[in-house]
Amino acid sequence: SEVHPVSRNVLQHKKEFILASPSENPKSDTPNQPAPQTEQQAAAQIEVSIDQTSTTYANFCRVAGAPEEVVVDFGINAQPAVEAPRTIDVAQRIVMNYYTAKRFSQVLMMSVQQHERTFGVIEVDVQKRITNAPPQK
Repeated sequence: SEVHPVSRNVLQHKKEFILASPSENPKSDTPNQPAPQTEQQAAAQIEVSIDQTSTTYANFCRVAGAPEEVVVDFGINAQPAVEAPRTIDVAQRIVMNYYTAKRFSQVLMMSVQQHERTFGVIEVDVQKRITNAPPQK
């Protein structure tokens, strides 16, 4: 299937931040057993297969929370310069527990910081990025 050019670039990106749960094995009191792995060591041993993955582009996300999980919707805002678009089509919804959400936020922030160190600070205000911005009313 056709891969979006931006997605192809992401798929070829060399730096990976792995999001994984620490080992579920309890600590053993047996002296002959090896020391438990750290979360980073356990994550380094995870094999990730993307054979069945579909890639979707999003320039919009909405986060909602419930007592036990976080819901993140991703979609396309066809009019990013408009402050209040009429409709945004949500293409993907990810539901995760708060433990995974926290690990995800940490690894996502690491990725953004690495990008900013390489390419400069990311301006999230669309109006500030527009070179010929309309006058404010």
